[in-house]
Amino acid sequence: MTGGNGMLARSIKDSWDRLRPDDELIVVRREDADLTDAVATKAMIRGARPEIVLHAAARVGGIAANIADPAGFLMDNLLIDSSVLKAAFDLGVEKVVYFGSSCMYPRDYRQPLMEADLLAAPLEPTNEGYALSKIVAAKYCEYVADQFGRSFRVVIPSNLYGPDDDYSLGHGHLVAAAIAKAHAAKLAGSTQIGVWGDGTALREFTYVGDLASWVVANLDRIDSWPTMMNLGFGRDHSVLDYYQAAMEVVGWKCELVLDTSKPAGMHQKLMSSDVAKQHGWAPQTELLDGMRIAYRRFLDVSPTNNSHSTRETPTQ
Repeated sequence: MTGGNGMLARSIKDSWDRLRPDDELIVVRREDADLTDAVATKAMIRGARPEIVLHAAARVGGIAANIADPAGFLMDNLLIDSSVLKAAFDLGVEKVVYFGSSCMYPRDYRQPLMEADLLAAPLEPTNEGYALSKIVAAKYCEYVADQFGRSFRVVIPSNLYGPDDDYSLGHGHLVAAAIAKAHAAKLAGSTQIGVWGDGTALREFTYVGDLASWVVANLDRIDSWPTMMNLGFGRDHSVLDYYQAAMEVVGWKCELVLDTSKPAGMHQKLMSSDVAKQHGWAPQTELLDGMRIAYRRFLDVSPTNNSHSTRETPTQ
């Protein structure tokens, strides 16, 4: 499994230890291999001799990071995905799970978004570079599945949140940003928290543990999965809703100050997970419950943390 330092991979590892204790999971972290290096990546996969590859590694960031470096997000992710997926193909790996992104879907298209909507209309400009790289990798998996009959599958999660999220300025997404800024405001006694946009943009977030547990529990049935499959919670909330929830979880109420000069991205990005439901997908963790778990982990890792800015951490 690639992306071992990330939130999703850590959650998959936890689920794996619980659900598949007799099966070995090799976790590849950034320090283990430079996945932008095709030769090194192929050597690593050859040495591991995996029966299945879970590819969760990616260069990710919020709106500000994507706007600042679209070329980097495009090329770095193309290199990572081509290294891993081509090596898996060349070395005869029959089963691959590639974790895509809801950013792959068109901007301001029908709601909820369905798997057939990929490439149906223009993308959201603020993260187009990242989205294009994910689309290329997803289509490669689709081509391999169709042309060679291998079980290369693309899982398209909604935005994710939970333990081990990235709370850093400029990289953390909406839920992590809201928690970090509410916590920082509480420590500082601040009466205000800044929010990018007008707060009305709607986002779907799924608790990472629900996704990880389902994938791990259902890997033996990967051959029956469609090539591309959405996995989302099925409901969305406004940006302001997420900030209100974060303040409730943290235990600090203050004014939310909207900065309408900042980009907010797509107005709505809700996915249809009807196909996944036919395969047993049924996420259970409600938002406040998941955010409480995430905040407890945040406190465990940095209980005296007061370094998070109360400025807006951008989100996709």
